[in-house]
Amino acid sequence: MSAPASGKTVLAAVAHPDDIEFMMAGTLLRLKDAGAAIHLWNLADGACGTATHSAEEIVKLRWAEARASAKLAGGTAHPPICGDLHVFYDAATLHKAAAVVRRIKPDLVLTHSPHDYMEDHQNVCRLLVTAAFGRGMKNLAADPSVPPVEGDCVVYHALPHGLRDGLRRKVRSGQYVDIGAVLERKRAMLACHRTQKEWLDVSQGMDAYLTEMEQMSRAVGKQSGRFEYAEGWRRHNHLGFAREGYDPLAEWLGAACWVDPDYEADLE
Repeated sequence: MSAPASGKTVLAAVAHPDDIEFMMAGTLLRLKDAGAAIHLWNLADGACGTATHSAEEIVKLRWAEARASAKLAGGTAHPPICGDLHVFYDAATLHKAAAVVRRIKPDLVLTHSPHDYMEDHQNVCRLLVTAAFGRGMKNLAADPSVPPVEGDCVVYHALPHGLRDGLRRKVRSGQYVDIGAVLERKRAMLACHRTQKEWLDVSQGMDAYLTEMEQMSRAVGKQSGRFEYAEGWRRHNHLGFAREGYDPLAEWLGAACWVDPDYEADLE
């Protein structure tokens, strides 16, 4: 699994099938168009995302849908390692996450917000942050065994679903990616998750699933004050991950990524 000639490798790692498509597929597509190799990983298998199928049936279906979405994006899909609502921050799961991070050797990681409405999202965030932090540590075990790796690895946190944390507080982005040019491709990726869409079509109305994604992208665009459709990001502290001030998302995407100077000023 080698990086492209440009040296840009991105890992989008989330809890469930369709989390990438809802909150970060637009950014992932922009990065792909900028020359990056992209990797898509849902740590949980989607077993609870159905009202009709058996667990075995839905897991197979949702893995096939995740692969179809990744193929549409021009990326590589990685198989789940947990069941829905069984994503725990424990040693065994961390060792599996460490192996994936070391194999891919990402320059940039996209993952969940540290504070979100459900534990699976928050625990994936914790696992990926620790796996990225420990990527070069000889004595952090990986399962299966993968040698430690070096190099910058910058972690970015997506906005939580619904744009609020678990205590209902609005979450503000530090930087925004313009996804207007790739919105239809993002919609097509989300539509690959047919079992989820069909379930929500019955319970919430036809195409509510796709409409909600577009409405959320528009709301983030409005938050930016400059893009019609956007995805929002917060960059993780550089300590232990990368050189200070390194922001590959802004560097690789140029004018398509706007860093909010007021957010940065509040960090001083």
